[in-house]
Amino acid sequence: MENLLNNEPVKRVEEFIKKFDTKLNILVLETTARTAKDAAKSLQCEVGAIVKSLLFKAEDSFLICLIAGDRRCSLNKLKKILNKKDVSMASAEEVKKNTGFSIGGVAPVAHKISLDIFIDESLSRFKFIFAAAGHPNCVFKITYDQLIKITNGLPKEISE
Repeated sequence: MENLLNNEPVKRVEEFIKKFDTKLNILVLETTARTAKDAAKSLQCEVGAIVKSLLFKAEDSFLICLIAGDRRCSLNKLKKILNKKDVSMASAEEVKKNTGFSIGGVAPVAHKISLDIFIDESLSRFKFIFAAAGHPNCVFKITYDQLIKITNGLPKEISE
């Protein structure tokens, strides 16, 4: 499992988070964190403390929404905030192309291209949250305030 830290997407995330704060570390899990439920079980934490990094297509652009693991992103709220009619989940291919990560390991940082990021305000109820780090078995622990700073994301009420 340790060699996962040599995985290119994981290394990209590690470099990014270390530049932000040298105390942030990637945790390699024995079991998969592909879904929020899996991650919570592996980390023995609440499902809501897991950050889901979801890519959305909004007409001709893409954005990332960071959502609490026990919530769903509201397309209606997104449409209102963005003032766009056509907002949908991106395809697996679009996720890989825009973020450089495969679904199940999409990190909130170190994307291939610059993306706007919205952060679900409901994540603020946790002292620590866990986000994917480039691979389904890799995560990192961070506070809500640090997540806002490291991503330059905008806190929004986007979940239901």
